[in-house]
Amino acid sequence: MRCSRCKSQDTSVIDSRLTEEGRSVRRRRECTNCHYRFTTFERQEMTSLIVVKRDGTREPYARPKLERGIWLSCTKRPVTREQLDSLLSRLEEEWAAEGQEVTSAKIGESVMLELKKLDSVAYIRFASVHREFKDVEEFKEELGKIFHK
Repeated sequence: MRCSRCKSQDTSVIDSRLTEEGRSVRRRRECTNCHYRFTTFERQEMTSLIVVKRDGTREPYARPKLERGIWLSCTKRPVTREQLDSLLSRLEEEWAAEGQEVTSAKIGESVMLELKKLDSVAYIRFASVHREFKDVEEFKEELGKIFHK
C-alpha cells in the first residue's frame, strides 16, 4: 500500500478489523518512511455485475460512479461515509444475488428506497435526477408523497 502523503510503498498495518456491517475490512496503516497514519478499507470487488442502461447498452458496474452520484445528493447532509458504504454494500449483494445483469432503473430505485430511509433531502435530490422530473408540479408531487404521509 502506498502512503498517501509521501508516496512511499513501505507501510505497515497497525490494526485490522471487520467493519460494523461485516462486509469490508478496515485497516489502520502507518508509513515507515514519514510515520503518517491512514486508514484503508478492503472489500470484495463486484467485477461481474453488468449495468443495462435505459437505451439498452451495457457497461460494467462501477461503484465509484454510483457513489459520486449519491454523495452529490448527500451534500451538506448528516450522512456518514460508513452509512454510504453500508448502503452500497447491501445493495450490491442484493443485485448480485439476482443475476449478472441489473438495470440502471433497478439501481436507481434501490438507491432511492435506501436514501428515503436515511435522509429525505438526499432522497429528493437523488430522485430529481433519477426520475428526470419534467416540471415543478412533478417535483411538488414527489415532495407531497414524503411529507404528507
